[in-house]
Amino acid sequence: MTIRQEWQASILRRTRAAALLGCCLLAGVAGEAAAQVPPSATEQAQYTDLIAAAANGDAARIKALLAGGAPVDARDGHGRTALHVATHLKRIEAMRALVAGGANPNALESGRYDIVTIAAVADDVPTLKEALALGGNAKNITSRWDGTALIAAAHLGHADVVKTLIAAGAPLDHVNNLGWTALIESIVLGDGGARHTATLKALVDAGAATQLADRDGKTPLALAQSRGYREMVAILERPRTRGNS
Repeated sequence: MTIRQEWQASILRRTRAAALLGCCLLAGVAGEAAAQVPPSATEQAQYTDLIAAAANGDAARIKALLAGGAPVDARDGHGRTALHVATHLKRIEAMRALVAGGANPNALESGRYDIVTIAAVADDVPTLKEALALGGNAKNITSRWDGTALIAAAHLGHADVVKTLIAAGAPLDHVNNLGWTALIESIVLGDGGARHTATLKALVDAGAATQLADRDGKTPLALAQSRGYREMVAILERPRTRGNS
């Protein structure tokens, strides 16, 4: 092999490695949504006692079991408490009965998700509002990416959820272990369409830092420009009020 051929082969190997890394990274981040799968029908059929009552939305049964000494934070095979299960299945009355009986509204299941993030990823505003009212904290650090419910919702373009979390005091500029904020995720993991643009606008209007760059030094504006997301670019280029960055 000539020197030129060796050089070309080296470039090709590095290019393939970089492409593979990028695919793995995006697949891992996309897994945030996949990690938010409700208990399957098979799992629900196997539940007993308190978790079964939560899955069925049977608040009276929950109260009776707790009065009889049932452990309020018992977990299933995926580390879900009865409260996590009730949240996944939108069992509002069950959620209330569990928290009234001592369930921890900020407990994390095995994937490190809390009830606020579960509802946020599901784009379920009514259940999200209930989770917050019951003591769920929008500031919790969740998931294997050390993110927040706000980052997860921004990633998915859940604009109404994002607005609800902002109103609840979610940290606008938290940086996860990928080096991304909610604002950046709305761009790099979005499609530039109406949902992600509305999400970005909600974050910008709330005062999210538009100059906070990713690990490569690229600002949200540069990221939006490189992808041709014109509506996002227009939002990011407009004048900011004093106090916003």
